[in-house]
Amino acid sequence: MNYRTFGKTGLTVSRLGVGMSEIGYELTQDDVAQAGKVLNNALDWGVNLLDTAACYAISEELLGATVATRRDEFILATKAGHVAGGYQGESWTAATIRHSIDRSLTRMRTDYLDIVQLHSCDVATLERGEVIEALQAARQAGKTRFIGYSGDNEAALWAVQSGYFDTLQTSFNLTDQQARYELLTAAKTQEMGVIAKRPIANAVWRRATTASGYARQYWERAQEMERPGPLTDEPDNPIITALGFTLAHEAVDVAIVGTKNPNHLKANITWLDSDLPISPATVADLHARFDEMGESWRQLT
Repeated sequence: MNYRTFGKTGLTVSRLGVGMSEIGYELTQDDVAQAGKVLNNALDWGVNLLDTAACYAISEELLGATVATRRDEFILATKAGHVAGGYQGESWTAATIRHSIDRSLTRMRTDYLDIVQLHSCDVATLERGEVIEALQAARQAGKTRFIGYSGDNEAALWAVQSGYFDTLQTSFNLTDQQARYELLTAAKTQEMGVIAKRPIANAVWRRATTASGYARQYWERAQEMERPGPLTDEPDNPIITALGFTLAHEAVDVAIVGTKNPNHLKANITWLDSDLPISPATVADLHARFDEMGESWRQLT
Protein backbone atom coordinates (compact mmCIF):
# COMPACT_ATOMS: atom_id res chain seq x y z
CA MET A 1 0.00 0.00 0.00
CA ASN A 2 1.23 3.48 -0.86
CA TYR A 3 0.70 6.42 1.49
CA ARG A 4 0.60 10.21 1.30
CA THR A 5 0.78 13.11 3.73
CA PHE A 6 -2.83 14.25 3.95
CA GLY A 7 -2.42 17.95 3.32
CA LYS A 8 -2.09 20.30 6.26
CA THR A 9 -3.59 17.73 8.62
CA GLY A 10 -0.18 16.07 8.70
CA LEU A 11 -1.87 12.66 8.81
CA THR A 12 -0.42 9.79 6.78
CA VAL A 13 -3.20 8.37 4.61
CA SER A 14 -3.36 5.31 2.37
CA ARG A 15 -3.98 6.01 -1.31
CA LEU A 16 -7.05 3.75 -1.14
CA GLY A 17 -9.80 4.22 1.43
CA VAL A 18 -13.06 2.46 2.21
CA GLY A 19 -16.30 4.32 1.55
CA MET A 20 -19.03 2.90 3.77
CA SER A 21 -22.29 3.88 2.09
CA GLU A 22 -22.72 0.43 0.55
CA ILE A 23 -22.08 -1.28 3.89
CA GLY A 24 -24.57 1.03 5.57
CA TYR A 25 -27.37 0.80 3.04
CA GLU A 26 -27.06 -2.79 1.82
CA LEU A 27 -26.15 -4.72 4.97
CA THR A 28 -28.29 -5.27 8.07
CA GLN A 29 -27.60 -5.72 11.76
CA ASP A 30 -27.42 -9.45 11.03
CA ASP A 31 -24.45 -8.85 8.72
CA VAL A 32 -21.96 -7.75 11.40
CA ALA A 33 -19.60 -10.59 10.49
CA GLN A 34 -19.54 -9.56 6.82
CA ALA A 35 -18.96 -5.90 7.66
CA GLY A 36 -16.25 -6.93 10.08
CA LYS A 37 -14.49 -9.01 7.46
CA VAL A 38 -14.41 -6.10 5.01
CA LEU A 39 -13.20 -3.54 7.56
CA ASN A 40 -10.73 -5.74 9.43
CA ASN A 41 -9.29 -7.01 6.16
CA ALA A 42 -8.94 -3.41 4.96
CA LEU A 43 -6.90 -2.54 8.04
CA ASP A 44 -4.86 -5.74 7.81
CA TRP A 45 -4.04 -4.96 4.16
CA GLY A 46 -2.88 -1.41 4.87
CA VAL A 47 -5.98 0.72 4.21
CA ASN A 48 -6.25 3.33 6.96
CA LEU A 49 -9.06 5.71 5.92
CA LEU A 50 -12.64 4.70 6.71
CA ASP A 51 -15.18 7.21 5.40
CA THR A 52 -18.80 7.14 6.51
CA ALA A 53 -21.68 9.52 7.28
CA ALA A 54 -24.44 9.98 9.80
CA CYS A 55 -26.99 9.41 7.04
CA TYR A 56 -25.49 6.18 5.66
CA ALA A 57 -28.11 4.06 7.43
CA ILE A 58 -26.35 1.67 9.87
CA SER A 59 -22.78 2.19 8.62
CA GLU A 60 -21.60 3.90 11.80
CA GLU A 61 -23.10 1.19 14.02
CA LEU A 62 -21.44 -1.54 11.98
CA LEU A 63 -18.10 0.24 12.18
CA GLY A 64 -18.42 0.57 15.93
CA ALA A 65 -19.37 -3.08 16.31
CA THR A 66 -16.42 -4.35 14.27
CA VAL A 67 -13.27 -2.23 14.42
CA ALA A 68 -13.70 0.14 17.36
CA THR A 69 -11.08 -1.86 19.26
CA ARG A 70 -8.57 -0.99 16.52
CA ARG A 71 -9.24 2.74 16.73
CA ASP A 72 -5.58 3.79 16.69
CA GLU A 73 -5.04 2.01 13.36
CA PHE A 74 -7.28 4.15 11.15
CA ILE A 75 -8.32 7.65 10.23
CA LEU A 76 -12.04 7.98 10.94
CA ALA A 77 -13.96 10.40 8.73
CA THR A 78 -17.70 10.97 8.94
CA LYS A 79 -20.15 13.56 7.65
CA ALA A 80 -22.82 15.68 9.29
CA GLY A 81 -25.63 18.05 8.38
CA HIS A 82 -28.58 15.94 7.27
CA VAL A 83 -31.27 14.93 9.73
CA ALA A 84 -30.74 11.22 10.33
CA GLY A 85 -31.29 8.41 12.79
CA GLY A 86 -34.66 9.53 14.06
CA TYR A 87 -33.46 12.98 15.12
CA GLN A 88 -36.24 15.57 15.18
CA GLY A 89 -34.93 18.81 13.74
CA GLU A 90 -33.91 20.63 10.58
CA SER A 91 -30.96 19.93 8.33
CA TRP A 92 -28.09 22.39 8.30
CA THR A 93 -28.48 23.94 11.75
CA ALA A 94 -25.91 24.11 14.53
CA ALA A 95 -28.15 21.94 16.71
CA THR A 96 -28.29 19.23 14.06
CA ILE A 97 -24.52 19.32 13.58
CA ARG A 98 -23.94 19.02 17.34
CA HIS A 99 -26.39 16.16 17.69
CA SER A 100 -24.95 14.38 14.65
CA ILE A 101 -21.39 14.53 15.97
CA ASP A 102 -22.38 13.27 19.43
CA ARG A 103 -24.43 10.50 17.86
CA SER A 104 -21.52 9.51 15.61
CA LEU A 105 -19.18 9.28 18.60
CA THR A 106 -21.63 7.01 20.39
CA ARG A 107 -22.42 4.80 17.40
CA MET A 108 -18.77 4.30 16.48
CA ARG A 109 -17.70 3.75 20.10
CA THR A 110 -14.97 6.35 20.08
CA ASP A 111 -14.22 9.50 22.04
CA TYR A 112 -12.92 11.45 19.05
CA LEU A 113 -13.29 11.68 15.28
CA ASP A 114 -10.43 12.49 12.96
CA ILE A 115 -12.48 14.40 10.39
CA VAL A 116 -16.07 15.67 10.39
CA GLN A 117 -17.18 16.87 6.95
CA LEU A 118 -20.14 19.05 6.07
CA HIS A 119 -22.19 16.81 3.80
CA SER A 120 -22.95 18.52 0.49
CA CYS A 121 -24.69 21.65 1.71
CA ASP A 122 -25.15 24.57 -0.68
CA VAL A 123 -23.41 27.93 -0.88
CA ALA A 124 -26.19 29.77 0.96
CA THR A 125 -25.81 27.43 3.93
CA LEU A 126 -22.06 27.92 3.96
CA GLU A 127 -22.41 31.69 3.76
CA ARG A 128 -24.71 31.78 6.80
CA GLY A 129 -21.83 30.35 8.77
CA GLU A 130 -23.82 28.55 11.44
CA VAL A 131 -22.76 25.04 10.47
CA ILE A 132 -19.13 26.07 10.07
CA GLU A 133 -19.12 27.58 13.55
CA ALA A 134 -20.63 24.37 14.94
CA LEU A 135 -17.83 22.34 13.37
CA GLN A 136 -15.21 24.71 14.68
CA ALA A 137 -16.69 24.41 18.18
CA ALA A 138 -16.55 20.61 17.94
CA ARG A 139 -12.90 20.81 16.94
CA GLN A 140 -12.14 23.15 19.82
CA ALA A 141 -13.89 20.74 22.21
CA GLY A 142 -11.74 17.84 21.00
CA LYS A 143 -14.60 15.91 19.44
CA THR A 144 -12.90 16.05 16.05
CA ARG A 145 -9.31 16.74 15.08
CA PHE A 146 -10.09 18.29 11.70
CA ILE A 147 -13.04 19.63 9.73
CA GLY A 148 -13.81 19.20 6.05
CA TYR A 149 -16.30 19.77 3.28
CA SER A 150 -17.79 17.00 1.15
CA GLY A 151 -19.43 18.15 -2.05
CA ASP A 152 -19.09 19.46 -5.57
CA ASN A 153 -19.31 22.40 -7.98
CA GLU A 154 -19.84 25.96 -6.67
CA ALA A 155 -20.30 24.98 -3.02
CA ALA A 156 -17.09 22.95 -2.98
CA LEU A 157 -15.15 25.83 -4.51
CA TRP A 158 -16.61 28.25 -1.95
CA ALA A 159 -15.61 25.90 0.88
CA VAL A 160 -12.08 25.54 -0.47
CA GLN A 161 -11.53 29.25 -1.04
CA SER A 162 -12.95 30.16 2.38
CA GLY A 163 -9.91 28.75 4.16
CA TYR A 164 -12.07 27.31 6.95
CA PHE A 165 -11.61 23.64 6.11
CA ASP A 166 -8.77 21.16 6.44
CA THR A 167 -10.00 18.61 3.90
CA LEU A 168 -12.10 18.32 0.75
CA GLN A 169 -14.02 15.31 -0.51
CA THR A 170 -15.31 15.67 -4.06
CA SER A 171 -16.41 13.65 -7.09
CA PHE A 172 -13.57 12.87 -9.46
CA ASN A 173 -13.17 10.11 -12.03
CA LEU A 174 -12.61 9.56 -15.73
CA THR A 175 -16.19 10.61 -16.63
CA ASP A 176 -16.42 13.36 -13.98
CA GLN A 177 -13.33 15.52 -14.47
CA GLN A 178 -14.74 18.99 -13.87
CA ALA A 179 -12.77 19.31 -10.61
CA ARG A 180 -9.43 19.35 -12.41
CA TYR A 181 -10.20 22.69 -14.09
CA GLU A 182 -10.13 24.72 -10.86
CA LEU A 183 -11.27 22.93 -7.72
CA LEU A 184 -8.37 20.51 -7.19
CA THR A 185 -5.78 23.21 -7.84
CA ALA A 186 -7.49 25.54 -5.38
CA ALA A 187 -7.61 22.80 -2.74
CA LYS A 188 -3.90 22.15 -3.07
CA THR A 189 -3.18 25.88 -2.89
CA GLN A 190 -4.95 25.79 0.49
CA GLU A 191 -2.89 22.69 1.44
CA MET A 192 -6.07 20.69 1.99
CA GLY A 193 -6.15 16.92 2.15
CA VAL A 194 -8.17 15.73 -0.87
CA ILE A 195 -10.43 12.67 -0.98
CA ALA A 196 -11.79 11.56 -4.36
CA LYS A 197 -15.23 9.99 -4.09
CA ARG A 198 -16.68 7.75 -6.83
CA PRO A 199 -13.14 7.24 -8.20
CA ILE A 200 -14.06 4.32 -10.47
CA ALA A 201 -17.29 5.95 -11.72
CA ASN A 202 -19.38 3.04 -10.45
CA ALA A 203 -17.42 0.73 -12.77
CA VAL A 204 -19.20 1.99 -15.90
CA TRP A 205 -16.12 2.19 -18.16
CA ARG A 206 -16.39 -0.38 -20.96
CA ARG A 207 -19.56 -1.75 -19.39
CA ALA A 208 -22.07 -2.96 -21.97
CA THR A 209 -25.15 -2.78 -19.75
CA THR A 210 -26.84 0.30 -18.35
CA ALA A 211 -26.87 1.45 -14.74
CA SER A 212 -29.39 3.28 -12.58
CA GLY A 213 -29.38 6.55 -10.65
CA TYR A 214 -26.39 8.82 -11.01
CA ALA A 215 -24.43 5.78 -12.24
CA ARG A 216 -26.65 5.91 -15.32
CA GLN A 217 -25.33 9.40 -16.06
CA TYR A 218 -21.77 8.15 -15.64
CA TRP A 219 -22.54 5.32 -18.03
CA GLU A 220 -23.97 7.69 -20.62
CA ARG A 221 -20.88 9.87 -20.38
CA ALA A 222 -18.65 6.82 -20.70
CA GLN A 223 -20.48 5.71 -23.83
CA GLU A 224 -19.74 9.06 -25.46
CA MET A 225 -16.09 9.10 -24.36
CA GLU A 226 -15.55 5.51 -25.55
CA ARG A 227 -16.93 6.18 -29.04
CA PRO A 228 -13.56 7.17 -30.64
CA GLY A 229 -12.18 3.72 -29.83
CA PRO A 230 -9.51 2.36 -27.47
CA LEU A 231 -7.46 4.78 -25.42
CA THR A 232 -3.74 5.10 -25.99
CA ASP A 233 -2.01 2.34 -23.97
CA GLU A 234 -5.35 1.41 -22.40
CA PRO A 235 -5.16 -1.37 -19.78
CA ASP A 236 -7.16 -4.52 -20.42
CA ASN A 237 -8.94 -4.14 -17.08
CA PRO A 238 -11.36 -1.17 -17.07
CA ILE A 239 -11.22 -0.87 -13.27
CA ILE A 240 -7.46 -0.39 -13.48
CA THR A 241 -8.06 2.29 -16.12
CA ALA A 242 -10.55 4.10 -13.88
CA LEU A 243 -8.65 3.82 -10.60
CA GLY A 244 -5.36 4.60 -12.30
CA PHE A 245 -6.82 7.73 -13.88
CA THR A 246 -8.03 9.14 -10.56
CA LEU A 247 -4.84 8.40 -8.66
CA ALA A 248 -2.67 9.81 -11.47
CA HIS A 249 -3.57 13.31 -10.32
CA GLU A 250 -1.15 14.77 -7.81
CA ALA A 251 -3.89 16.72 -6.06
CA VAL A 252 -5.74 13.52 -5.06
CA ASP A 253 -4.43 12.05 -1.82
CA VAL A 254 -6.84 9.15 -1.39
CA ALA A 255 -9.59 7.51 -3.45
CA ILE A 256 -12.45 5.94 -1.51
CA VAL A 257 -14.07 2.87 -3.04
CA GLY A 258 -17.24 1.50 -1.51
CA THR A 259 -17.80 -2.22 -1.20
CA LYS A 260 -19.43 -4.79 1.04
CA ASN A 261 -17.43 -7.58 -0.59
CA PRO A 262 -13.97 -8.38 0.86
CA ASN A 263 -12.92 -10.00 -2.42
CA HIS A 264 -13.58 -6.79 -4.33
CA LEU A 265 -11.59 -4.86 -1.74
CA LYS A 266 -8.66 -7.25 -2.06
CA ALA A 267 -8.74 -6.95 -5.86
CA ASN A 268 -8.63 -3.15 -5.67
CA ILE A 269 -5.63 -3.27 -3.34
CA THR A 270 -3.84 -5.79 -5.56
CA TRP A 271 -4.38 -3.65 -8.65
CA LEU A 272 -3.18 -0.55 -6.86
CA ASP A 273 0.00 -2.30 -5.73
CA SER A 274 0.79 -4.19 -8.95
CA ASP A 275 -0.81 -2.40 -11.92
CA LEU A 276 -0.56 1.31 -11.14
CA PRO A 277 0.40 3.83 -12.28
CA ILE A 278 -1.18 3.61 -15.70
CA SER A 279 0.48 5.17 -18.72
CA PRO A 280 0.56 8.99 -18.83
CA ALA A 281 -0.61 8.65 -22.44
CA THR A 282 -3.82 6.99 -21.23
CA VAL A 283 -4.45 9.81 -18.76
CA ALA A 284 -3.75 12.43 -21.44
CA ASP A 285 -6.16 10.73 -23.84
CA LEU A 286 -8.90 10.74 -21.20
CA HIS A 287 -8.24 14.42 -20.51
CA ALA A 288 -8.53 15.21 -24.21
CA ARG A 289 -11.79 13.28 -24.62
CA PHE A 290 -13.35 14.98 -21.61
CA ASP A 291 -12.21 18.39 -22.80
CA GLU A 292 -13.78 17.74 -26.21
CA MET A 293 -17.00 16.02 -25.16
CA GLY A 294 -17.72 16.92 -21.58
CA GLU A 295 -16.13 20.21 -20.62
CA SER A 296 -19.58 21.52 -19.66
CA TRP A 297 -20.50 18.39 -17.66
CA ARG A 298 -20.96 19.37 -14.04
CA GLN A 299 -19.81 17.24 -11.16
CA LEU A 300 -22.53 14.76 -10.22
CA THR A 301 -23.64 15.31 -6.63
